[in-house]
Amino acid sequence: MKLRPYQQEVARAVLESIQGSKGLTLSVEIARQGGKNELSAHLEVLLLTLFMSIGGSLVKCSPTFKPQTVISIARLKDRLDEFGYDRLYRTEMGYIICLAAARAVFLSAEEHASVVGHTADILLEIDESQDVSKEKYTKEFRPMGSSTNVTTVHYGTTWDDSTLLEEVKQLNLEMEKKDGIKRHFRYDWQEVARHNPDYQAYVEGERARLGEDHPLFRTQYLLLPIKGGGGFLTRQQILSMLGSHPRLNEPDEGKTYIAGIDLAGEREETKEEALTASRQKLDSTVITIAEIDTIQRPTSTLAELGIKVVEHYQWTGTPHSQLYPLIVQTLRKWKCQKVLVDATGIGQPVASFLRKELGSRVTPFTFTQKTKSDMGFELLSLVNSGRLRLYYQDGSNEYRELLTQLEKARSQYRPNQTMNFYVDPSEGHDDFLVSLALVAEAARDFTPRSAKGGLRDE
Repeated sequence: MKLRPYQQEVARAVLESIQGSKGLTLSVEIARQGGKNELSAHLEVLLLTLFMSIGGSLVKCSPTFKPQTVISIARLKDRLDEFGYDRLYRTEMGYIICLAAARAVFLSAEEHASVVGHTADILLEIDESQDVSKEKYTKEFRPMGSSTNVTTVHYGTTWDDSTLLEEVKQLNLEMEKKDGIKRHFRYDWQEVARHNPDYQAYVEGERARLGEDHPLFRTQYLLLPIKGGGGFLTRQQILSMLGSHPRLNEPDEGKTYIAGIDLAGEREETKEEALTASRQKLDSTVITIAEIDTIQRPTSTLAELGIKVVEHYQWTGTPHSQLYPLIVQTLRKWKCQKVLVDATGIGQPVASFLRKELGSRVTPFTFTQKTKSDMGFELLSLVNSGRLRLYYQDGSNEYRELLTQLEKARSQYRPNQTMNFYVDPSEGHDDFLVSLALVAEAARDFTPRSAKGGLRDE
């Protein structure tokens, strides 16, 4: 079996625990794409071979059945085929692979999955342990090996300090201090790169794209846990966004523009609110206009996509019926090639109207836990890599409100490796922040149109 030195170290520790009936619980952190899944599959082939005559079961659980459990099953079959077992193993019930008397059972750790009744007497594997529920593991998976003192392996990459993987890791480190037996194995991207130059080139590119402080780079490549919450942007990150280009009130000829629209709730401002200047308590509809820019780095031959914010529009307390013509007029003026508009809830009919009026350049964006998380990560990657610039401080209310929201923005990191970003309602609004994030999302995979002209007028 062709395993890299760090994979061999883990494999030896697992085998020694099994053959010595030690029943150790091991934790393994390997940087993303560093060979964690291949290590697991090779171990499974070896153990099925060693136990094919005497029998036994190894159990592997994954956070989801599709695609993770399905992929694990397919990967083991591929490895068995490679080692000449293609006519010897059989599949039972779609999730059990048998090699003579030995079995590998693949289960889902999803909340609704029924897994009680299985026994692990060879090995218990917890794949992507950081995404597995502590309660599910403790109540339903851990007992599978209690009667056999089974060896258990938790694989994954770090996330925050509340995950199952982090809990097992900290316990293992404490036990290592007491008895000297190594239980936690950690291999960050630099360790993997020592054995794979192509991997090194790829991760260095990701570091340039995301920035070393990006949550995904920190957790998946540096294997450093993040805090469960806190500020979304640091002071240094905000300062890095401050540009020197002027704010524009009309487009420059030959430039390419995109827009992000965060829609306010449908509520009209009362006369009393207007008279008492309390309109700042209301949500605003905000349009952020940005120019698509290219950044040429000295260390790269490829130009990277960046964005320069050049204008803001804000309407507070304006009914949607009155906003329609204003938004259409604005987007036509700037001839935006791509427009992302909040289509969540009451924003859906507005987004549909804009798409009907202005064509396919308008893309409705529905906020879900995952889509907002992806948007937040994309915004952070632009900030960290220096590819997002704000226009020069012009003393306007819009500029001050944007900076205020950037400074007050908070982040919340969830166990499923998603995040949320927001401004606490008690501290203000996040309409400028969300509009900026929509522009960042609009720039993702942006492809300039070859056809000339602006948004269609029909």
